[in-house]
Amino acid sequence: MKYISRRQISAMNIQYKYFPLSLFLDDAVRYGVENVELWGAAPHFHIEDMTYQEIRGVRREIESRRLRLVCFTPEQCVYPVNMASDNGDTRRRSRKFFENSIRAAGELGAGKVLVTSGTGYFDGSNREEAWKWAADGLWSLGEMAADYGVTLALEVLRKDESNLVNDLPSLLEMLKELDHPAIGGMIDTIPMALAGERPCQYLEALGDRLVHIHFIDGAPRGHLAWGDGVLDMQGYLSELDAYPYKGYLSLEITDGRYFMDPSRSVEQSVEKLFAVL
Repeated sequence: MKYISRRQISAMNIQYKYFPLSLFLDDAVRYGVENVELWGAAPHFHIEDMTYQEIRGVRREIESRRLRLVCFTPEQCVYPVNMASDNGDTRRRSRKFFENSIRAAGELGAGKVLVTSGTGYFDGSNREEAWKWAADGLWSLGEMAADYGVTLALEVLRKDESNLVNDLPSLLEMLKELDHPAIGGMIDTIPMALAGERPCQYLEALGDRLVHIHFIDGAPRGHLAWGDGVLDMQGYLSELDAYPYKGYLSLEITDGRYFMDPSRSVEQSVEKLFAVL
């Protein structure tokens, strides 16, 4: 690769949920990864249970290992978080959850917070309203993020996760409507592949507004370690290198097969990545 380098690789702690956060951080150092993305969920970092001192303590743990925290990703697909909900209490709670996540990112020293649009009902009965609620919530969060010096990375979800932002056209539509300097788009290679899309399309459409990438293998579903799926990962890398993409490539490995030995999933992915970088 001419431009993409090892220094752009980031590891994520999501598959370590049955182990202490310290193991994940030690593994990042052990396998030569300089950057981490923090998944915000129990038992490592569920923001609703954290004190200010505990947040600062996690930052010290990261920085003491000379790691760089490149993105804070609060859990928003499992917990009852949906900014596009038709229930006003759910929308308010969801917005507060993201507001607290932005505050936490400021304390952690993270430059990005991952956000999603939420979803309306899959029968399409409230899609127009759900889109408006999502856009209103994201705009409000963008205003707050700007005050904290944070960029929001709006992630494309699978079409069985959301009927709002679930492919490149819908991402572009939302970003155009928001037109906010603190909100950019991001790729997750699994929804991207399932939508029949490729990184070059995102790069051509977004340019520098492509602010983050979850770079994982799949079959094509599943968030797998590098080499355990069937995606054209080498081709994806070549497209990113040709642009060139200057952001981070984060290993969001979520499949349950890795829960008992999360270390191996990072080691395998890093070995295969570093062999071509």
